[in-house]
Amino acid sequence: MSETTTEADVRDNKALNRFELDAHGEIAFANYRRAGGRIVITHTDTPPPLRGRGIASRLVRGALDLIRAEGAKVSAGCGFVADYLDAHPEYADLTA
Repeated sequence: MSETTTEADVRDNKALNRFELDAHGEIAFANYRRAGGRIVITHTDTPPPLRGRGIASRLVRGALDLIRAEGAKVSAGCGFVADYLDAHPEYADLTA
């Protein structure tokens, strides 16, 4: 099965305070809370059928791109996001 979802498919569901990525009818999401000018991503979840396909990385990358476009900063409140930020220095400006 080829994967066609991209980080551009990530949307900010403000009503639920989470970023979402619809992949093959399943929703991966990253919960967040706002704290001043920062967005704290508190939890990421990828449905079991989607795990191991890079969906969570696409979700986080898309969320970070949306945060950057908004002019906000990000804090990692979950291990996956912290690890992603450590591995992707191109997003270091968002954590300053």
